[in-house]
Amino acid sequence: MLCSKCPRKCDIDRENTLGFCKSPERFRLARAALHFWEEPCISGKNGSGTVFFSGCNLRCAYCQNYEISHENKGREVSDDELISIFENLVSQGAHNINLVNPTHYAARLSNVLKKWSSPVPIVYNTSGYDCAETLKMLEGVIDIYLTDFKYSRADKAAKYSKAGDYPDVVKTALAEMRRQIPHDTFDGEIMQKGVIVRHLILPQNTNSSLEVIDYLAENYPDTYLSLMAQYTPRGDLAQFPELQRKITQREYDKVVNYALSKGIYNIFLQELTSADKNFIPAFDFTGIM
Repeated sequence: MLCSKCPRKCDIDRENTLGFCKSPERFRLARAALHFWEEPCISGKNGSGTVFFSGCNLRCAYCQNYEISHENKGREVSDDELISIFENLVSQGAHNINLVNPTHYAARLSNVLKKWSSPVPIVYNTSGYDCAETLKMLEGVIDIYLTDFKYSRADKAAKYSKAGDYPDVVKTALAEMRRQIPHDTFDGEIMQKGVIVRHLILPQNTNSSLEVIDYLAENYPDTYLSLMAQYTPRGDLAQFPELQRKITQREYDKVVNYALSKGIYNIFLQELTSADKNFIPAFDFTGIM
């Protein structure tokens, strides 16, 4: 089957060749383990059952998970093996199954999740670079959309992630996510259904962050917003001198205060101490060997 399920529209047979995401047809994973550093309503006390997929349909120059997103480090697993991984995480007490960077496997995941009835919520943890028509395939099997909203400006998206159409794509994707799950529901402090929008604040890019907030305040004022301070310089950033440092407290406060001034109060915040490479998971095949 020719793959054209993400905005790249490579239209290639992933059984025989690799497209932009550098991923085969079969699932390729780098880690599956309880994770305690997501938003509080996702991680809770027991942890989120995170499953990290290798490959990516973006090329973010600053990617924190470079070795799996760019270099495609991982191990191939079958559909049945993936279900076993899910079940193992549930047996460990995971509050949810958290699919990290699943976009290039969305169609296959749709089939797996329709076959396996999860006893815990399924989280679709995505960059936001998703086709709405592909997201429609996931309706009814995804409980929580945890999506990035990286850029408001096409030039920034092209410069940093090689995706100049990102702002238009993410807006359409977010509308589909919110259509599928119009209301947020909780069991105590743990989200059961809903949408959370993440925005990673980049150094010297706060005005772009304010534009993202303007869009969300106008269109989704009650949707939960996670303003992330965890940016940590990684990889070769020689072409991007502005990204060669962490953000400052002043930059973070500017964005947070602006969000509050726009009437957005459902906000998750981070300490600047979260900008530490020690918080980046070890992609050592934990949970998939």
